[in-house]
Amino acid sequence: MFQLPLPVHDADAAAGGRDLGNLPEWDLSDLYAAPDAPELKRDLDWLEQACASFAQDYEGKLASLDAAGFLEVIRRHERIEGIAGRIMSFAGLRYYQQTTDSERAKFLSDIQEKITVYTTPLVFFTLELNRIDDATIEGWLSADTDLARYRPALRRIRAMKPYQLSDELEKFLHDLGVVGDAWERLFDETIAGLTFEVDGEELGIEGTLNYLTDPDRDKREAAARELARVFSERVRTFARVHNTQAKEKQIMDRWRGMPSAQAARHLSNDVEAEVVQALRDAVVAAYPRLSHRYYALKQKWLGLDRMQIWDRNAPLPMDTPRTVTWPEARETVMNAYAEFDPRMADIATPFFDKGWIDAAVKPGKAPGAFAHPTVTDVHPYVMLNYLGKPRDVMTLAHELGHGVHQVLAAGQGEMLASTPLTLAETASVFGEMLTFQRMLDHAKDDAERKVLLAGKVEDMINTVVRQIAFYDFECKLHEARRGGELTPDDINALWMSVQAESLGPAFDYMEGYETFWAYIPHFVHSPFYVYAYAFGDGLVNALYAAYRDAPEGFQDKYFDMLKAGGSKHHTELLAPFGLDATDPKFWDKGLSMIEGFIDELEAMET
Repeated sequence: MFQLPLPVHDADAAAGGRDLGNLPEWDLSDLYAAPDAPELKRDLDWLEQACASFAQDYEGKLASLDAAGFLEVIRRHERIEGIAGRIMSFAGLRYYQQTTDSERAKFLSDIQEKITVYTTPLVFFTLELNRIDDATIEGWLSADTDLARYRPALRRIRAMKPYQLSDELEKFLHDLGVVGDAWERLFDETIAGLTFEVDGEELGIEGTLNYLTDPDRDKREAAARELARVFSERVRTFARVHNTQAKEKQIMDRWRGMPSAQAARHLSNDVEAEVVQALRDAVVAAYPRLSHRYYALKQKWLGLDRMQIWDRNAPLPMDTPRTVTWPEARETVMNAYAEFDPRMADIATPFFDKGWIDAAVKPGKAPGAFAHPTVTDVHPYVMLNYLGKPRDVMTLAHELGHGVHQVLAAGQGEMLASTPLTLAETASVFGEMLTFQRMLDHAKDDAERKVLLAGKVEDMINTVVRQIAFYDFECKLHEARRGGELTPDDINALWMSVQAESLGPAFDYMEGYETFWAYIPHFVHSPFYVYAYAFGDGLVNALYAAYRDAPEGFQDKYFDMLKAGGSKHHTELLAPFGLDATDPKFWDKGLSMIEGFIDELEAMET
C-alpha cells in the first residue's frame, strides 16, 4: 500500500494567538492542478498499464535476469512508485486540509482503491526477489556499479524474507489494506469533527489543546475538563478503532511469525531491537533525573501545593505572554538556519515563497503538524496549525528541518530517499536545537534565558519522556489485546499505568484524564512510531554536542548525512561524527544535555 503522510509532532504542544500575519496555504498544483485535471487521469491510466506490463514482463523471471536486466527492473519499479506516490500525495494532502469534507474524503477513498487494485500485480516483486539466493544477488551487485547503489534497499527488502507469506496471501493482504485505512480515516474524521466549548467559545481540538498553555489557570482547567468530557463521550468509538487495529496487527504478526508486536516497526526503521530497548531503558531510568526533577521546579515556580494535569504545559509566571507573528517566526527560524549554514536557509526559502506550507488553523483541518516528502521529482509539503506562541516557532523549525532533509535526500531516488523514522527526526530536531540556541544566545537577561531554558526542557520532556511513556503504553496495549477485547476502562487503566511513572509525584490526575490516549494519531496511523522521537532527540543532542566541541567541517558532514537519505544504516551515518547508537552509553550522552539544562535552571534558584 502507498501510505498517507503521517503527523510528526505531538499535537498537545500547540499554542495560541491572533493577528498572526499572512499565513501561507498550500499550492498543490505542483502535483496536480485539480481532482479533475487531465494530467491526473493520464497518470492513473499510465499506472494501471505500467503495473500490468511490469508483472507480465517479470513475474516468474527475476532469477533468470542478468545485472543489467535487474537494473532495468529497479528503474521501472521506481517510476511506478513515483507516479503512484504523486497521485496519493495529492489526494492525501488535499484531504488533510479539510478532513470533514465528504467530497475530499470520497476522492481519497476512490484513489486509494484504484492505487491498490493497480499495484496488486506488483506484489510478486519483493516475494520473488526474496526467493533468489544470496550469491545471485551479490553477483548482480558486483557486476554493475549503478545497481550496487541499491544494495541498502535490497538489504531492507530481504530482511523481511523470514516473515513473508505465500504470493496468494500477500496479494490478498495487499487488497485488504484499504479496510485498515478506513479505520484510520474514521479516527481522523472523528477527531477533526469534535467540537468543544470553553468559556462559551466553540472550538476544534487544536484551539482547545491550545488553552492548556494559557496563562489563566481557570481557562486551562476548563479546557482540560472539556477535553475529558468530549473524549469520554466518544471513548467507545476510539476503543473500537484501537481494538480493531491492534487485533489486525496481532493476526498479521502471528501469520508472519513476527517475534513481537514491535518487530515490524524495528524492521521498517532499520534498527535493532536491542538498540531501541537500550534507549527505552535509559530514558525510564532517567525519569527521576529529568521529568520528576523538572516538574518539582515548575511546581515551585507556579506556587502550587500540587500540580494538576492542566499545569503540565502552563507558561511560567515569569514569562510575558506574547503573540509571535508569522513574519517574526519565519525570520527567527531562517536566521538560525542561515547562521548554521547559508545553504540550509536557501533550501528552506521556497517553502515560504512557493506555497509549500499550509499554516493556518481551519475548521476540519487535520490537527498537529507534519512534513510530507511527496515524491523525489516534486518537493515536500509542510502542514502546521500555527497559533502564534514560541512553541509554534519551534514546530515550524521542526517541520522545516524535515523539509530540508527531504529535499536533500531526494537525489537518492524513490527507493533510497526515504529515511527510517529513527533517522527521519534528525534534521527536524536539529533545526529546533539551532533555533533554540540562537534564541538563547540573544536572550536579553537572565529572566528571558530562564524562560527559554524551561521551554526547551519541556519540549525535550515531551519529545523524550512523554514519547517513551507512549511507547510503553502501546507495548502494554498490544500485549493486553492478545488476551481478548479491551474495554475503554481497560485501555484507560493502561494509559494511567504509565503516566505517574513518567511525570512523577508532583501531579494529581483529574477524572477523565484517563481517556487522553484517545486523540494521539500515531497509535492508530503507525504503531510504535513514537520511540522515533526519543531516538531522534537523543541522537541530535549527541550530534549537537559534537558540533559544539568540534565545529570545523561539521556542516559538510551534516549535509552529507542528510543527502544520504535511506541509503545508509545508522551506524554508517553516525561514524563520521564519532558516534555509535549501538553503544548503550550513547543514550546517556543525549540525556545528559537535558540534565544540564535542568542543572542550570536549578542553579538560577540559588
